[in-house]
Amino acid sequence: MPVNVLLGGPVLHVDGRREISAEATRALSDLCDEAEASGADFATLFLSGAPTGEEAAKAADVAAVTKWERAVRRFERLRMPTLAAAGGDCGGTALDLLLASDIRVASPDLRLLLSFQGQATWPGMAGFRLVQQLGLAPARRSVLFGVPITAREALQRCLVDQVSTDPGRALAAAARLLRRLSGPELAIRRQLAFDAQWMSFEDALGPHLAACDRALRRTRTADEVTA
Repeated sequence: MPVNVLLGGPVLHVDGRREISAEATRALSDLCDEAEASGADFATLFLSGAPTGEEAAKAADVAAVTKWERAVRRFERLRMPTLAAAGGDCGGTALDLLLASDIRVASPDLRLLLSFQGQATWPGMAGFRLVQQLGLAPARRSVLFGVPITAREALQRCLVDQVSTDPGRALAAAARLLRRLSGPELAIRRQLAFDAQWMSFEDALGPHLAACDRALRRTRTADEVTA
């Protein structure tokens, strides 16, 4: 059975060697449109490739980069779990999306690479996400100097959740375990986790209490239905 059938949702293959473009942004936006319109259980990405040499981090202009970053942010905030399988060198648009996914499975040959543009690393939001997810000290060499992160290092640092010789099947297994979760509820927990990185306790208390009230109401409604 094809992996996309096992996963139960739209699937997109992303080649990180390709430049940021209107085509790449449209493909990602179409995935998000399909996921939201279909009420799918998951949205899934298969990621590989990194810009090299003269191809590194090319884009038409900053307007194209802006549209791409907004599409990645939309994917990152979908009201359902997002899954990604990555292998080989993974940089550029592929790295952007891996760092924006909820569940991440890597093949043993994975290398995460911040691409170079001119004489320095590309200053896109992948660097921002690496620092957010790792902290400044662990991310410093990759963000400043483009030092690769191997699959083993990514697993140790929790940038990926599993290393597998068959990432697609590993994602399908993870999807089976996740089906009991509510997509909208997961999206709320994800946002609370994002906000916890910068909010004070006082500012975070209101959103957390609102989420608690929502959870209690859902439980009461479920109890009334089964009574």
